[in-house]
Amino acid sequence: MQLPFVRHAHQRLRHDVVLRTLAVARVERITPHMQRVTFGGAELRGFHSAAPDDHVKLFFPNRHGELVPPSLGTQGPEFPSGREPSPMRDYTPRHHDAARGELVIDFVLHGDGPAARWAEQAAPGQCIAAGGPRGSHVIANDFDHYVLVGDETALPAISRWLEEMPPGMHATALIEVPEIADRQTLFSQARVEIQWFGRDAAEGGSLEQALHELPAIEGDRFWWIATESDRARTMRQSLEQRGIPKDWIKATGYWKAHADNDGD
Repeated sequence: MQLPFVRHAHQRLRHDVVLRTLAVARVERITPHMQRVTFGGAELRGFHSAAPDDHVKLFFPNRHGELVPPSLGTQGPEFPSGREPSPMRDYTPRHHDAARGELVIDFVLHGDGPAARWAEQAAPGQCIAAGGPRGSHVIANDFDHYVLVGDETALPAISRWLEEMPPGMHATALIEVPEIADRQTLFSQARVEIQWFGRDAAEGGSLEQALHELPAIEGDRFWWIATESDRARTMRQSLEQRGIPKDWIKATGYWKAHADNDGD
C-alpha cells in the first residue's frame, strides 16, 4: 500500500559520536572578523554532516597549552582526572570534502574566549580535537520559500545552506555583521535575495525590523533564525504570534550576551 505524501516532513538523524584529532592544513582571514581554518588528516575518514546547521564540538588547548579532550566512556564523555580539561565550543562544519579529507570551520573573531584566541593564532600543523556531529535536523525541502536570519555567528550555516540549495528553490537571507567589510560573497543555485545589516553607524535597520517587514508571499515559508539567545527567542515569539506553525520555525540561540561563549 502506498503511504500518503506528507508535506514539510523534517528528519532527525542520529550519528555515531566519534572523537577525532584534527590538524590545521590552511588558515585564511576571509573578513576582518572571520578566520577560516581548513583541517585535514586521516581521522576525518567517516566524518558525516547531513544538515547545514549541524554542530561539531571542538576542544582547544587549555591554559597550559595542552590538548586534553575527553574519551567516550559508558556515561558519555569523560575527561582524564588530574589534568585541566580542554575548553570546548560548538561550531558549524562550513564545508566537508570527503575526497580531499578536509573539513572547513569558519571562526568568528569576537570576544576573548578560548576558541577565538586559538583561531586568531592558528597555523598549519597545530591540532585540536573534535567530536560529532551527534545528529542532524534535516529541514523539509518542499517549502515554497525559506527565510534565513542570523548574525555573523550564523553566517557559516547560512552560507552552506544557500550553497546546497538546488535550482528552483527560493530563499531570503537577512544577515547582520559587525561592519560593511564583514560581508561575504555568497553563492547559490537557488533564487536568493540577501539583505546585509551592519552594527556600525554606517548602516541602519535591524534583523527584527527586516523580519517584520518581509512582504507576504503565496505559499508556505520556513523560517530559520540563529543569533544571540534573547534575540532569537523574541523573533520566534513574534512569528508564532503571527500564526506561523511551530514546525515551520527553527530559532536557536548561538550565543548569550555577557557570557564567555565564542562559538559559531
